[in-house]
Amino acid sequence: MYVVSKSIHMTNRFWKQFVVFLSVLGPGIIVMVADNDAGGISTYAVTGSQFGFSLLWMFIILLPMAYYVQEMTVRLGAVTKRGHAEAIFEGFGPFWGWFSLADLALVNWLTLITEYIGMIEAMKMFGIPGWLTFIAVTLILCTVILSGSYWNFEKLTLFFCAFNLVYIPAAFWGMKLSYSPGWGEVLKGFYHPHFASGLTGDLIFIIMANIGTTIAPWMIFFQQSAVVDKGLDIHDIKFGQTETLIGSAATCIVAVFIIITTGAVFFFHHPQVIIEDAKQTAEALVPLLPAGEGALAKKLFAIGLFDAGFLGALCISLSSSWAVGEVFGWAHSLNANVKDAKWFHAVYFFMLLTAGAVVLIPGAPLVTITMFVQVVAVTLLPAALVFLLLILNDPNFMGEHVNTRTQNIMNWSIVAVVAVMSTLLGVQTLFPDLFK
Repeated sequence: MYVVSKSIHMTNRFWKQFVVFLSVLGPGIIVMVADNDAGGISTYAVTGSQFGFSLLWMFIILLPMAYYVQEMTVRLGAVTKRGHAEAIFEGFGPFWGWFSLADLALVNWLTLITEYIGMIEAMKMFGIPGWLTFIAVTLILCTVILSGSYWNFEKLTLFFCAFNLVYIPAAFWGMKLSYSPGWGEVLKGFYHPHFASGLTGDLIFIIMANIGTTIAPWMIFFQQSAVVDKGLDIHDIKFGQTETLIGSAATCIVAVFIIITTGAVFFFHHPQVIIEDAKQTAEALVPLLPAGEGALAKKLFAIGLFDAGFLGALCISLSSSWAVGEVFGWAHSLNANVKDAKWFHAVYFFMLLTAGAVVLIPGAPLVTITMFVQVVAVTLLPAALVFLLLILNDPNFMGEHVNTRTQNIMNWSIVAVVAVMSTLLGVQTLFPDLFK
């Protein structure tokens, strides 16, 4: 009887914890899946087409990097009940506060342009003109936050997160082609890096772009503000960390499958096909895959690209609105209606309208913008990480929830890696023959 009673008790306890986890689930999954945004999809497609599977090892490193950075925002938001912008102003004063806000606003606006690029290019594959996509998407994105409920926003966003998985079938189609290098070669990419041309500027650039699309400043601001808006507290931290880990794994898995697809089809058999973005990838797959599968792969890539841009635009705009609202003391909650939080909504609408309009400019260098935004993001990332780390080690902010020694080792190592890669890119740009 004792064994049965204990078993029932453990089952009930597990079920209660699972219910709590489901109630906490949201910010970590959303921020990590939205991280595979339109610019990220294009970055992964270019990575596979240019380097095959030789850079898959990065994601063994990027997964814990993404997790360790983002779990800090869970603790900081749950403990302080403040968004990241507000925490920086309080911890470091107005100068660094304004610096971080300006940094965020610039990178977010540039990144939003890439999200509109992705959505417009995706819909063009279905014959929908760019201007119509711009108008329709902007109206939908504005409608999403007008409900006056964080819970409604979260449910809808989690639904769209599921569409991020559409890239996985394309990888299996590519790998079953007769000229496929085989899954053994894929596995080798995780433990045996090989660079035929050595450490070149292109290699450094693409590694930087992959880091920049996996860890970005907007993610820090978004998740911490979402934790606060959702109302999580210190009792929810471990559940928030768990869902952030799940989200980190999901975003890296999808990235890996995109690289496998473009590596198998283009790098190993059609290297003459130059891939510059996700749209070109989708169109190029059609004649290379068996009849029917190519057309379906194109549609899946288009759907996935639109979904990635939609999620990215939604979350990036919100991170800006939350941050500006925190700094100026305006109402800044999804639980507030337009009348009560008019400036919060105004910033959100302004970001969308101006960024989307850039994409409609004839002759705008959209591909160049997409790739360089990722590098700009990772170049500015160390500043955001240093602010975050200093706050997480301040007992006045965090109390007993300050970083542990292991967390500090991991996070300062991340700062060092990003700083070194940024320096290498700068040196390579100034002295292009140095690494030849």
